[in-house]
Amino acid sequence: MTNDLIETQRPKCRITDPAEALAALERAIPGLVDHRRSMPAVFDWTLVEESLGTALPSDYKYLAEWYPTFAIGDYVLVSLPEPGEEHLLHCGFQSTLDVLVGAWLEPDLGLQAYPAPGGLLPWSESDESDKFMWSTAGETPQEWFVTVAGRGGAWWHYEGGAVQFLAELCDSTLEPWGLRIFDPEVTPC
Repeated sequence: MTNDLIETQRPKCRITDPAEALAALERAIPGLVDHRRSMPAVFDWTLVEESLGTALPSDYKYLAEWYPTFAIGDYVLVSLPEPGEEHLLHCGFQSTLDVLVGAWLEPDLGLQAYPAPGGLLPWSESDESDKFMWSTAGETPQEWFVTVAGRGGAWWHYEGGAVQFLAELCDSTLEPWGLRIFDPEVTPC
C-alpha cells in the first residue's frame, strides 16, 4: 500500500440489517455477548443527529443501544455514547474531526472532512492512532462505507458498514492493510 493510491475491499455480501451485522460481530469476537446490555439503551438520536447535521448509520446506533464502549484486542477502541450523554457525542465527533483535519487528511487524494459532500466522519480509532471513518457518500447513511487511515500512511476503503467492518476485521475475512494483527478479545472500557 502507498499513500497515493486508495484501494478498496468489498464484502462478499453487504449486511444491511443492523441486527444481522451485530450478530456477525458477536460471532467474530469471543466473549462480546457477555458485555451486552440486558435491554437496549434508549438514546435521543434526534438530538445527536441534529447537532451533527446528519443521520447516523443504523448499524452504529444499534450497536450503541446494545453495548457500552469497548476495546477489541486492546487495539481498536469502539467508543459509543452513554444514555443521557448524547449532547457529548457531537463534541467527541468534532474533536476527532479537528485532529483529522489538522494532521490526517490527504487533499491530493480528494479526502475531505465531513460536512463536505462525501466527507469523512470518524467513528473509531486504534491505540496506534489508526483512524476508522465513515465516507459519507450516498443517498442515506446506510450507504456510507468505511475508510481506514493507517498510521503508516495506508488509506483504504471497505465497502460495508462499520459493524460489518469490525466483524470481518476480527474474523480475518478482510485483509488488515496497514493495521496490526490482534487477538479479537473484548475489554470493557
